[in-house]
Amino acid sequence: MQLLLDVMCGGLDAYLRMCGHDTVYAGDRGLEADDDLLAVARDEGRVVITRDVELAGRPDDAILLESREVEGQLRELADAGIDLALATEPEFCGRCNGPLDRVPETAPTPEYAPDSASIDVWRCIECGQHFWRGSHWDRVARTLSRIDDGSNR
Repeated sequence: MQLLLDVMCGGLDAYLRMCGHDTVYAGDRGLEADDDLLAVARDEGRVVITRDVELAGRPDDAILLESREVEGQLRELADAGIDLALATEPEFCGRCNGPLDRVPETAPTPEYAPDSASIDVWRCIECGQHFWRGSHWDRVARTLSRIDDGSNR
């Protein structure tokens, strides 16, 4: 799914990208004016996710979020039919939304990343950031499991 988060929903970008959604954050593109944001959504076929009632009323398929907290927003997205299962094979960079390539087992990794011979590592084609299923992945998985099982309602 192709999504566009307005500036009030920026805490969701990494979660949605880790779930396999092509997710643009308006703040990363300098999209502040509603008309500019809607033009990008229209031109790129993206669903707008916002907390702005007026903005949400403009496109037919926008998703209006009421919660200010990320977990509440994730729950609202799940209720709206957005799949929040972690991707088996990560596709999108959590930082910039660029496409990811798996790092070959024989390729070197930067100091901050584990050895690709011992664990699957991916590299963003756009920004060069390396990713792996580590503690951050585990925290996101725990958060999403609370959403899935209805905890904290």
